[in-house]
Amino acid sequence: MTPTTHPALATARWRKSSHSGDEGACVEMAVVPATIAVRDSTGTVAVRDSKDPDGPVLLFSRPAWITFAGAPPASARA
Repeated sequence: MTPTTHPALATARWRKSSHSGDEGACVEMAVVPATIAVRDSTGTVAVRDSKDPDGPVLLFSRPAWITFAGAPPASARA
Protein backbone atom coordinates (compact mmCIF):
# COMPACT_ATOMS: atom_id res chain seq x y z
CA MET A 1 0.00 0.00 0.00
CA THR A 2 1.46 3.35 -0.98
CA PRO A 3 1.23 6.40 1.32
CA THR A 4 -1.21 8.17 -0.99
CA THR A 5 -3.66 5.26 -0.84
CA HIS A 6 -3.40 4.50 2.87
CA PRO A 7 -6.84 4.73 4.55
CA ALA A 8 -5.50 6.95 7.35
CA LEU A 9 -4.54 9.59 4.77
CA ALA A 10 -7.96 9.46 3.12
CA THR A 11 -9.57 10.61 6.37
CA ALA A 12 -6.77 12.92 7.55
CA ARG A 13 -7.59 16.51 8.49
CA TRP A 14 -5.14 18.49 6.35
CA ARG A 15 -4.13 22.00 7.46
CA LYS A 16 -2.20 24.86 5.91
CA SER A 17 -0.17 27.40 7.83
CA SER A 18 -1.96 30.62 8.70
CA HIS A 19 1.05 32.31 7.08
CA SER A 20 0.16 30.81 3.69
CA GLY A 21 -0.90 33.25 1.02
CA ASP A 22 -3.50 32.86 -1.71
CA GLU A 23 -0.97 31.98 -4.42
CA GLY A 24 -1.54 28.26 -3.94
CA ALA A 25 2.14 27.47 -3.38
CA CYS A 26 1.60 25.88 0.02
CA VAL A 27 2.21 22.65 1.82
CA GLU A 28 -0.38 21.01 4.01
CA MET A 29 0.22 18.82 7.02
CA ALA A 30 -1.85 16.31 8.93
CA VAL A 31 -1.22 14.28 12.05
CA VAL A 32 -2.23 10.72 11.33
CA PRO A 33 -2.75 7.91 13.84
CA ALA A 34 -0.27 5.20 14.67
CA THR A 35 -1.71 3.02 11.89
CA ILE A 36 1.08 4.53 9.78
CA ALA A 37 4.33 3.86 11.58
CA VAL A 38 7.57 5.62 10.80
CA ARG A 39 10.48 4.06 12.68
CA ASP A 40 8.18 2.68 15.37
CA SER A 41 6.91 6.15 16.23
CA THR A 42 3.48 6.67 17.74
CA GLY A 43 1.66 8.87 15.30
CA THR A 44 3.06 10.35 12.14
CA VAL A 45 3.02 13.76 10.48
CA ALA A 46 2.14 13.71 6.78
CA VAL A 47 3.05 16.58 4.44
CA ARG A 48 1.77 17.17 0.90
CA ASP A 49 1.64 19.84 -1.81
CA SER A 50 -1.66 21.74 -1.60
CA LYS A 51 -1.77 22.00 -5.41
CA ASP A 52 -1.59 18.20 -5.75
CA PRO A 53 -3.61 16.64 -2.92
CA ASP A 54 -3.59 13.22 -4.62
CA GLY A 55 0.17 13.34 -5.20
CA PRO A 56 3.08 12.09 -3.10
CA VAL A 57 3.08 12.45 0.67
CA LEU A 58 6.13 12.82 2.92
CA LEU A 59 5.88 11.05 6.27
CA PHE A 60 7.76 12.21 9.36
CA SER A 61 7.99 10.62 12.78
CA ARG A 62 6.94 13.10 15.46
CA PRO A 63 10.53 13.70 16.64
CA ALA A 64 11.71 14.20 13.04
CA TRP A 65 8.84 16.65 12.38
CA ILE A 66 9.68 18.66 15.49
CA THR A 67 13.32 18.84 14.38
CA PHE A 68 12.34 19.79 10.81
CA ALA A 69 9.61 22.31 11.64
CA GLY A 70 11.48 23.81 14.58
CA ALA A 71 14.77 24.27 12.75
CA PRO A 72 15.72 27.88 12.04
CA PRO A 73 15.88 28.93 8.37
CA ALA A 74 19.25 28.51 6.67
CA SER A 75 19.63 32.30 6.50
CA ALA A 76 19.44 32.49 10.30
CA ARG A 77 22.14 29.84 10.68
CA ALA A 78 24.71 31.59 8.47
